[in-house]
Amino acid sequence: MDWKTFQSLLSGVNKYSTAFGRIWLSIVFVFRVMVYVVAAERVWGDEQKDFDCNTKQPGCANVCYDYYFPISHIRLWALQLIFVTCPSFMVVMHVAYRDERERKYRIKFGEETKLYNNTGKKHGGLWWTYVISLFVKTAIEVAFLYILHYIYDSFYLPRLVKCEVSPCPNKVDCYIGHPTEKKVFTYFMVGASALCIVLNICEIIYLVSKRVARCANKLKQRTRAPPQETHGGYDDNNGPNSYPMERMSKRDVTRDVTRDAPPSFRTSCKPPRL
Repeated sequence: MDWKTFQSLLSGVNKYSTAFGRIWLSIVFVFRVMVYVVAAERVWGDEQKDFDCNTKQPGCANVCYDYYFPISHIRLWALQLIFVTCPSFMVVMHVAYRDERERKYRIKFGEETKLYNNTGKKHGGLWWTYVISLFVKTAIEVAFLYILHYIYDSFYLPRLVKCEVSPCPNKVDCYIGHPTEKKVFTYFMVGASALCIVLNICEIIYLVSKRVARCANKLKQRTRAPPQETHGGYDDNNGPNSYPMERMSKRDVTRDVTRDAPPSFRTSCKPPRL
């Protein structure tokens, strides 16, 4: 498998990831892919040749090896690395879809117009795509750990296995090559996978809590009432018949009405005094 091409494909994911996502990607390449390529493949190698049984019965060693190792560790880890990194391409494809929409929008309405402020910003559908990819990655990690635990009995590799599967004539002792070294690498890969699960869960909690806090702030701003303004002792919200908090006495009201009333006919036609 060409891991350099695989790394170049995933390099674009780093631009759209959070801090937890960047740490996850570093652990995947440094502690899983590099260890797999540099050391694990050489340790396992052609492991069937290192599987020795104390019998010369034709086919007995092959049947016993297939019985105790139905799926090789090294091939199972290769499948796990491929499947666990595939959900990250969902985010890259979603950003590419946004870029294409942005390009068509600018062609139609002009180069100065924008459909998105930032096509890589995790808002709207891209936020959901990112969170769903985290859930899928976590589920894949847990599924592969369960498969490894179920097949190899708590990730344990014994030095000696006893096989009595046909066509073996009787109970046969079979020896595994490099059992301690394989056990160490198995525990290391399982620990790296568990750490990636923890990082995925932390990133999900971070994104959800940040989204909830943003929604709570928007809701608080919408429910906050604007300050009330009064003009001439009247409240704009309550109508022209409402008065301010200070109560006015009847004498003050009468005085104000008398002062503001127009002059009567008798007053205006009264002759001046000599």
